[in-house]
Amino acid sequence: MDKKNKVIFLGGGPASLAGGLELAKKGYSVTILEREGKVGGISKTINYKGYRFDVGGHRFFTKSEEVMRLWGDILGDDFRKTPRLSRIYYNKKFFMYPIQLGDTFKKAGITTSLACLYSFVLYRLMPIRHEKSFADWVTNRFGKKLFNMFFLSYTEKVWGISTKILSADWAAQRIQGLSLWEVIKNAIFKPTNKAKTLIDEFYYPKYGSGMMYEKIAEKIESLGGKIIKNQQITDICLENGNVVFAKTKNQNGNEECFYGDHFVSSAPLPDTIKFIDPKIDSSDEISKHLQFRDFLSVNLIIDQKDLFPDNWIYVHDPSVKMGRIQNFKNFSPDMTPFPEHSPIGCEYFCNQGDILWNTSDQELIDLAKNELEEMSLIKKDSLIDGNVYRMKDAYPVYMDDYQDWISKAKKAIEPISNLQAIGRGGMFRYNNMDHSILSGIFAARNIMGDNLNLWEINEEKEYHEIKK
Repeated sequence: MDKKNKVIFLGGGPASLAGGLELAKKGYSVTILEREGKVGGISKTINYKGYRFDVGGHRFFTKSEEVMRLWGDILGDDFRKTPRLSRIYYNKKFFMYPIQLGDTFKKAGITTSLACLYSFVLYRLMPIRHEKSFADWVTNRFGKKLFNMFFLSYTEKVWGISTKILSADWAAQRIQGLSLWEVIKNAIFKPTNKAKTLIDEFYYPKYGSGMMYEKIAEKIESLGGKIIKNQQITDICLENGNVVFAKTKNQNGNEECFYGDHFVSSAPLPDTIKFIDPKIDSSDEISKHLQFRDFLSVNLIIDQKDLFPDNWIYVHDPSVKMGRIQNFKNFSPDMTPFPEHSPIGCEYFCNQGDILWNTSDQELIDLAKNELEEMSLIKKDSLIDGNVYRMKDAYPVYMDDYQDWISKAKKAIEPISNLQAIGRGGMFRYNNMDHSILSGIFAARNIMGDNLNLWEINEEKEYHEIKK
């Protein structure tokens, strides 16, 4: 393949890496520009003094045989199955998640349990018509009482907005367990097919989710591709309606222009629109209405061998600010260099520039330690060390009118024939990893002559795992 076919990827997450690998294998000249110091996007793994912390918790699951083959080819025996357990912390108690009838009834008490069943039956008989919001969707499937117990506080922690504003689309894709009716059927009939969160094991790399994407990056470079880190995109420059070059600024403030024949962006969609020069009409409005939620992970090293059995815990109790806890040693024992220590990640959801985001690292470490002690998850004075990682543009926020603004963004990009948007951020879609990877692969195949519609990936509103 003639090396003049130069492809520039804006962003170094799973989507860009998968697309870059697909093209590098075919002899294309591939350059990936990543704004941070590590590849992998939200799926990266931080190595701190030999302890490994994922940026958030990640399970590897896909319905795509092609993606599963890619993962297996990249890691081989280092891509392993691990048992799964998660719980909800609410009202100072730990409830099994997915919801289990016996466990919930025992811990909630008879009065609360009967109120949950009454509320569920009521909304089965008289559901909210024209489901529009997250609150509508969950209430119809679990009842108002369980919604208030197990969904309201946590969801508003994650998104920082009312569940009445958050779109039902997010619930349809991400709520696991499907409905209380499914929970009841699973409890009574014990079916062999289980919905997404009823699955009891998942695949995971030996050294964290970022291991997968670091290995893909190494493969791209071995094929002659370039991965340039700490490059913040500032401009996507057009000439005669096509992209000619992308301009970046590195951490030292130096600017550079990267010329190419094709450009693929996994940068946040509103940023991609904003970077285009000459300026696109309504770019400011699109950027304003397509917002992301950020988060920070307070990573702690605890001097305890066995903290708790879960991979992760959802913290629904409003008495603490923490949103979710990851116990990384329960994902893989190789995440810690010392078996008697436990690396854990405490997630706090926030927005860039708000009070939590600007809180000092030491104050955040103290906050996480104190909240873990309050939940009786760690022993007093068991903290060895800690660090904080701030993740920008982590989750696209599905406001009730977000689809309209995505349509406007798509129409703005469509005339630019050598620019494609991919990935969770690039398409403003709450993709699973496999969806993002497929979008990168499909974009690569479009460059090679196919005519694939990337926006049809993950069109199904519900995407559930089936246990075979």
